[in-house]
Formats: sequence, structure tokens, C-alpha cells
Amino acid sequence: MGTYLLKRLMAMVITLWLIVTLTFFLMHAIPGSPFNEERNTSEMVQKNLEAHYHLDEPLLVQYALYLKSLVTLDFGPSITQPSQTVNDLLGRGFPISFELGMITLVIAVLSGIILGILAALRHNRMIDYMAMTFAVLGISIPNFVMATMLIQQVAVNWQILPVATWTSWKHMILPTLALATGPMAIIARLTRSSMLEVLTQDYIRTARAKGLSPFKIVIKHALRNALLPVVTVLGTLAAGILTGTFVIEQIFAIPGMGKYFVESINQRDYPVIMGTTVFYSAFLIVMLFLVDLAYGFLDPRIKLHKKEAK
Repeated sequence: MGTYLLKRLMAMVITLWLIVTLTFFLMHAIPGSPFNEERNTSEMVQKNLEAHYHLDEPLLVQYALYLKSLVTLDFGPSITQPSQTVNDLLGRGFPISFELGMITLVIAVLSGIILGILAALRHNRMIDYMAMTFAVLGISIPNFVMATMLIQQVAVNWQILPVATWTSWKHMILPTLALATGPMAIIARLTRSSMLEVLTQDYIRTARAKGLSPFKIVIKHALRNALLPVVTVLGTLAAGILTGTFVIEQIFAIPGMGKYFVESINQRDYPVIMGTTVFYSAFLIVMLFLVDLAYGFLDPRIKLHKKEAK
């Protein structure tokens, strides 16, 4: 296990380094600089600003300086907001984005699993058809379209819930629903197909022959193995949810990381772009690692074996 963890840690570091490198050089390949729109400033002032942020240095020197700052977890100051550092923006915006993402993930996983189990247990019946119809619609409709529909119907026409901001639990409902519908549909379909396969296995027949209750058979015996395909896609779904929050945050005016990320791209705020990219990349890499560890918990048969020497 120690060797496995060490190898995974090295792979995670290399993956993060590749993401940082590609993002850095692609970002600087875009023509212009963050100060091109400062028309009221003289050329000398712009040169001083570029020197202050090391933008006048050769690109490889800038790259080396940025890697050095990453070692100390210092993402530097924001160019468009000089009084704020990127660390300050992350500390202020990420908790809100994380809260939205985690609430969405919990709702999507629990609702998707329950819906998938009900569809599998009532195979080729009305609830199965209804669940799969919902799943197809949830996968087909993008979250930003779903958000627009919810705002129009629930907030504007019916005036049941507020439209924007993130100040109370009522403000959380619409963005969470808009973000959770797609992942919920994917999990429901995976759970249904996996449960249908597991329920035909011999050990399920044996459990039924022993007279175990349907609840115990489903929850204790079938569900644990049926969840393996769901766990497999959790890392990807988490990535989609967390990156999808950027769009939803813009639509619902939520003061999370999406606001800073979109503004930084429009204004070419290099430190904020790099900081948010590195931060979210590291977070998602760790999430994928935790998903791999969850395999062993759900299925004890999955073990690490040393390769035998020939």
C-alpha cells in the first residue's frame, strides 16, 4: 500500500505540473497583455506595471518564477485588483463554490441511486419508464438551459423562490437543482443497469432462498456491488459539477469562484487565471484519488498485488 500511495502521489504531482505548464504557456500565447486596455496611462507607466508583475521578463523566467511561488502556495497579487491577492480571492470565493458543488453532488448521488434502485426493482413497469424518461431529459438538457427554465417558471412566473445571490437556503434551491439534474440522471441510469445485472447473480438467488427480506437483499447484498460503476464516474461527475458551477454562478449571481474566473479571463488577469486553474486541478486530482481508494472499501476483492517475478 505504501508503494502504491507513493506512486500515486508522484503521478498526481506530475499531472498537476503538466496542467500548470500547459495553462501557463497557452495563456501567454494569447496576443496582448492585461494592460492593453489602460488607454489613459502612458507607455512608461505600462512598462513599470509590466516590470512590477515580471511581465517584461523572458517567458521561461516568468515560468520559473511562477513555479517557485507555487512551492510556497503563493499565487501572487491580482492584476486587476492590486489590493487583493489570489489567495484572498480563493479564500473568499471557493467556500461558496464548494458548498454549491457539495450540496449538488450529495443530492445528485442520493436521488440518482434511489431512482435507479426503484427503476431496477420495478423493471419494465411505469416507474421504470418514468425514471428513464427523466434520465434522458436530464442528460439532454444542459445545466444553463435548465437554470434559465427554472428562473422563468419558478422565480418569475410563479414567484415561489428568489432568483439570485447566495444569502439563504431559498437562494440555494434553484442553482442546486439546475446543476444536479444532469449528474442525477447519469447516476440513475448507471444504478439501474448495474442493479439489474447484480440481481441476477447466484448469491442473490441464495439470499432469497434463505428467506432474507427484500430490503436486506437489496441494501446489504446487491447495492454494494451495484455501486461500483457509480463510484467509477464520481470523479468525472465531481469535475463536471465543480466546473459547471462557474456557469451557474454567473447566471444566479452567486459570489463564488466563477465570478473571479470569468472576470480574470476577460481582463487577462494572469495570476487569477493560473491560481484558480491550479487550485481546482489539485482539488479534482485529489477527488479522483479518493475515488480509487473507495473501490477497496466497497469491494474487498479489489486488492493490490505485487507482480511476480518471472
